[in-house]
Order: sequence, then structure tokens, then C-alpha cells
Amino acid sequence: MSDLYVSWSDYHRTVERLAVQIYKSQWEFDEIICLARGGLRVGDTLSRIFNCPLAILSTASYGGREGREQGVVIVSRSLSMTTPQLGQRLLIVDDLVDSGDSLKAVLAWLYDHYGQHISELRTAVLWCKACATFTPDYYVRYLEDNPWIHQPFEAYEKMDLSSFSEDE
Repeated sequence: MSDLYVSWSDYHRTVERLAVQIYKSQWEFDEIICLARGGLRVGDTLSRIFNCPLAILSTASYGGREGREQGVVIVSRSLSMTTPQLGQRLLIVDDLVDSGDSLKAVLAWLYDHYGQHISELRTAVLWCKACATFTPDYYVRYLEDNPWIHQPFEAYEKMDLSSFSEDE
């Protein structure tokens, strides 16, 4: 498996390219649901660009050695949102589609819990891997060689706070 290293500037530029792609589609949505953790930064930025409410749904599927083993997809029991009711036209946002299992599980969860409110739903990610069994509506880069993506915020996962002084 190859590796793709993404800098902060590349990351932000990719999120902006995703925003332009969504804008050019002229599709209007009521609310963004970002999938935490990977989709948090993407969702927050798109929420600000489109001046649209943001809801958060936590998911997890990776663990094991160095967090590279995909297991069962876990979807949180509830959706965190500040609106009194979920919008009808939803944009579901994550950082990437790897196998596609997480997005499939999230869509099933949303229809199961909020199906009566949803009139239209689309998905958007930064990267779509060729091995994915789910193709999002919007994505910036198609990754034919299915690399492991090293995102800039992953440095915090290895941060040792004991080496910092309060003066820093």
C-alpha cells in the first residue's frame, strides 16, 4: 500500500475545491452532517462557507496496530445538532471513502432514525479510493492506488504533552 502525505495547505486547498464543486452543482441543502472524527474539519469549513447549520454524527471503524485495521462500523446513538429539527436536504460530509462501509452504515442509520424528514441526501468527501464500494456524489481526488492517507492533524495523535512547559 502506498502512502499519501497531506500538508495543512494541501488539506485546506482540497476542502476549498470540494466547496467549489458543490457550489457549481447548484444543489441546495438545508444542513450538513459531518462524520466525526475525520469529517469534522471538512464539515466545519463547509458549514462556514455555505452559512449552513452543522450536525455531527460520530463514527468509528479503525483500530488495531497504528489504527490501520478496519473493523465493524460503529455509529453513535444520537445526532448532535443545534437546529430544532433535522433539515430535509442533507449533505453528508467525511474526509474520505475507503471501503465505503462507514458511509453505507451512516446512510442506513439516518434513514432508520430520520427517514421521515429526509427528502434528499448527498455525500461529499475529499478523497475517494478505488477500492470503495460506495461512490460519493462529490469528491475532489480519486485515488486509484488506494494509498494510506496521512493527514496533517494526525501529528496530534503522537503529541507528548509532558514535554511542554506552561510557558509555551
